[in-house]
Amino acid sequence: MKRTTGIKSTADRARPGHRRARARALFAVLVLLAATSASVAAAHDGPGRHGASGPLGVTAVTSKTPRSARVGALFGADKAGDLAGNHFCTASVVHSPRRNLVVTAAHCLSGDSGLVFVPGYRDGRAPYGVWTVERRFLPDDWSAHQDEDSDMAFAVVAPQGGKGVEDVVGANRFVTGASTGATTVTVTGYPDSLEVPISCTNRPQAHSGTQQRIDCPEFTGGTSGSPWINEHQEVVGVLGGHEAGGSTADTSYSVVLGAGAAELYKHASADP
Repeated sequence: MKRTTGIKSTADRARPGHRRARARALFAVLVLLAATSASVAAAHDGPGRHGASGPLGVTAVTSKTPRSARVGALFGADKAGDLAGNHFCTASVVHSPRRNLVVTAAHCLSGDSGLVFVPGYRDGRAPYGVWTVERRFLPDDWSAHQDEDSDMAFAVVAPQGGKGVEDVVGANRFVTGASTGATTVTVTGYPDSLEVPISCTNRPQAHSGTQQRIDCPEFTGGTSGSPWINEHQEVVGVLGGHEAGGSTADTSYSVVLGAGAAELYKHASADP
């Protein structure tokens, strides 16, 4: 299961010095790619091919923007006071009437241990607070037998100071029934080896009738649950599904969001 443990995580964690060196090297490459991408976008002076800004299929460190703050990292509740290096999955805020809902992969919410969500997480800091997961909503087919075609889920987070997480960072709309590849999407997530999020824009392709795929490099362990956000700021995919999101760093998967996802969203967003 690549996305929660990482493609080389066992070896890397056995050799902490090697893991830190790899993280530094990856961060340097991504910073360079971010600069290159920005230069290309400036040269284009507007939306690029297929409406995307900059080159497609290039992964870079995510810029700090109000919209990127809607994506965050998941941690065990016991790590709420010690965030650095302890995130294990990605989640993002989606609009709901009670303004308290995040979406991620179902395999990120399996189990009974307490969890917290940190939107806009970077370098051990929680600029928009640490939000406690109160309730989880997983598809019946996932709960029964971990059906990979049901690998997406929602979590309700507790309010803070009378405000929901959506009041603080905003939210993207959760959309079902979108045609795969109708627009480019931007995938944003938190690899285990980095303390900042990465993003990549490309056009998804159908893998099967129930799964879609996207080619973006360096989406390794920790990126499960990463939202696929289209040009209209709609979540049309969630990294997970086939092979728990993919067995290589360069190709990732998502469940096709259909009637089951719509029903689960309706149930979660109506939670009192």
